[in-house]
Amino acid sequence: MTLHPLLAALRRHKAGVVLIALQIALTLAIVCNAVFIIGSRIERIHRPSGLNESDLFMVSQHWVGAPTGDDQATTDKLDSLLQADVATLRSLPDVESVTPINSLPLANSTWSGGASTKPDEKNEPAHVAYYFGGKDMLKTLGAHLAAGRDFTDDEIRHQAVRAPNQPVITIISQALADKLFPDHDALGKAIYFDGGNKPATIVGIVERLQTPSVESWANDFAWNTALIPTRLDGGSSRYAVRARPGRLNEAMKAATEALYKANPMRVFYLDGKGARAFSDIRANTYRADRGMAILMGVICLILLAVTGAGIVGLTSFWVGQRHKQIGVRRALGARKLDILRYFQAENLLIAGGGALAGIVLAIGLNLWLMHRFEMDRIPVVYVLLGVAVVLALGQLAVFAPARRAANVPPVVATRSV
Repeated sequence: MTLHPLLAALRRHKAGVVLIALQIALTLAIVCNAVFIIGSRIERIHRPSGLNESDLFMVSQHWVGAPTGDDQATTDKLDSLLQADVATLRSLPDVESVTPINSLPLANSTWSGGASTKPDEKNEPAHVAYYFGGKDMLKTLGAHLAAGRDFTDDEIRHQAVRAPNQPVITIISQALADKLFPDHDALGKAIYFDGGNKPATIVGIVERLQTPSVESWANDFAWNTALIPTRLDGGSSRYAVRARPGRLNEAMKAATEALYKANPMRVFYLDGKGARAFSDIRANTYRADRGMAILMGVICLILLAVTGAGIVGLTSFWVGQRHKQIGVRRALGARKLDILRYFQAENLLIAGGGALAGIVLAIGLNLWLMHRFEMDRIPVVYVLLGVAVVLALGQLAVFAPARRAANVPPVVATRSV
């Protein structure tokens, strides 16, 4: 099959050809970037937090009428309330371990600062999110210790919420260790937090531990975290609780009931329920990402459907206009397969031209998204996949009209209208 008759036929229908090619180009540009966004959102939703997420939940509450202030007497009183809650939770039969904690990964409540290998450094090389906790913090979180050791009971201390962060020891994430000590083993080294001059010795390194926030401002330090062996004493408290395997719902229900029974002078957060499973925390945090992925998927399906319908409509119109031409070809010995291939080749030229323009538009749209929304550069594989999809869509859309044309008997096709 030569190109000359194909090009001649397309020149006679310039407007239709341009419109379909432009539609294919726009569809390709939007679909490529939309699928890339979907892939990025799905990867983001499923990235591991570093915790053993099963059977883990958080309790959040506020004491009513609790003393306020940062003096030692107030701090000790608040700490006694906190430790009483911890003892109550540990006594429950469905609870395996518990620790007071200021936040959890994905909880969107971040206490962050800077970390450096030098004292009194105001422009710290690493931004870091802190997890303040008590006894059994590492055990309750289920974070994997890659090197070093856990905190011992006598290393846990307590302080007022607004007191300076000056720990003696710390456990940091592998990402933070690599950031601060790229060429050395971080274990046993001293680091300084928040521009201070008191060293904290690294006694352990966890393999992975995500920060509480997933907002764009936290992307640069998403895995830079430090565990601080300190109970924070304030008017509100949070507890990370690990239920016994398979007893999560029972443990959550019993936890709030037991705490209220032990001390009813409190208000529970988390929509008044007081307890929330980590799976629900994850789902709530990534709700917008999941919604965006679904929206982009719907947009892709609509665009592909509209483009396919446009190709079917235009091809059907051309077939109706060229009945006589098709009949002549059939009378001269053209097979049904030849007619079918002719329309498929014609569509391939149109779709190919649209795809080439779509590649340019897809890259341009991605550059604009990078500039306006800090989106990553689209990998070439997404563009190539998009080209394959629109070409395949074109062939599928043209098949039915082309087959109807191929099935028209020569005697009918050559009949005068």
